[in-house]
Amino acid sequence: VQLVESGGGLVQPGGSLRLSCAASGFTLSSSPMTWARQAPGKGLEWVSSFYSDGSTYYKDSMKGRFTISRDNANSTVYLQMNSLQPDDTATYYCVAGGIWGRGTQVTVSS
Repeated sequence: VQLVESGGGLVQPGGSLRLSCAASGFTLSSSPMTWARQAPGKGLEWVSSFYSDGSTYYKDSMKGRFTISRDNANSTVYLQMNSLQPDDTATYYCVAGGIWGRGTQVTVSS
């Protein structure tokens, strides 16, 4: 089982990024998928989850700005992030079945 995140980078405040999480070794459609993040010097924070019944959940501060989606055919989960702010600066992780990816860094700065 492996999860590999990509799509992070440096973006200006107000900008957008789309993170991807490529999964291998398990059936994506039957697994709840979660994005979490860790800002510098802070603890882990849950961001969003996508369940096998299609339901999605977001931390309140991300509602309306972030969108989680899943492409079962390509075993990939996405996190579209809009209206990014400096407080969104963090390493973003994809999580499934207790397995964590290595993370992708997002930096929001002017």
